[in-house]
Amino acid sequence: MNNLIFIAHRGESFDAPENTLQSINLAWKRDDDAVELDVRLTADNKIAVIHDGNTNRVGGIYLRVASQSLDSLKKIDVGMYKGNQWTKAKIPSLEEVLDTIPKNKKLFIEIKCGPKILNRLKFILADSNIKSDQIKLIGFSFTTLKKARALFNGYEIFWLKRIERRFLQFWKLNQNEIINIALKNKFDGLNIKYSKFINRNLVDKVRESGLKLFVWTVNETEIARKLIDYGVDGITSDRPNWLKKQIGL
Repeated sequence: MNNLIFIAHRGESFDAPENTLQSINLAWKRDDDAVELDVRLTADNKIAVIHDGNTNRVGGIYLRVASQSLDSLKKIDVGMYKGNQWTKAKIPSLEEVLDTIPKNKKLFIEIKCGPKILNRLKFILADSNIKSDQIKLIGFSFTTLKKARALFNGYEIFWLKRIERRFLQFWKLNQNEIINIALKNKFDGLNIKYSKFINRNLVDKVRESGLKLFVWTVNETEIARKLIDYGVDGITSDRPNWLKKQIGL
């Protein structure tokens, strides 16, 4: 087995409200290897930790993140949807999350908006005490990741991809091309959404190219065991601590 890591998807989001200090600190308390979170740029050029482009799903109030200040976003309760015990949960800033990271843990930062966020992100990371090898940048946008590669020396960058049925024909026709594009642009690997189309041949092809391969979001023990057997570098889960225990790791 390679140095497999389990990554808490938006923190320990099965039990606590996603992308909050509560779910992130729960991940550290449970000794998870890493946390994955989502970031967006606010109207006042700050970085909020939230998945969606608006607050409706987690906060019950529709506000566009890009149109609000961070202070305005922080007034919204984003924990109630997970139960009354989480009513104090707020949208954190990236700086608040960075302050929680233990020295031996990692943070996967998914960039959910365009490249405008990159300069601010670079400043925040440079101003923190977090080592570059603790931070992994991920995203779907090739354009944004390409610009990130030019700005973030020493940071690993992973390209998010899907191979669900509606994307399968495209993927089959272009998987070699996708690997070559990642290599040409000096990305460090791929981060693929789990589907039944992930097999040993695909994992071998990616890893033999020199790229790393992570898979998201996996909450079933048998799927996790299969991926471990294939040799993936990491598994993202809503309940990574539980999953590791079920597998016996």
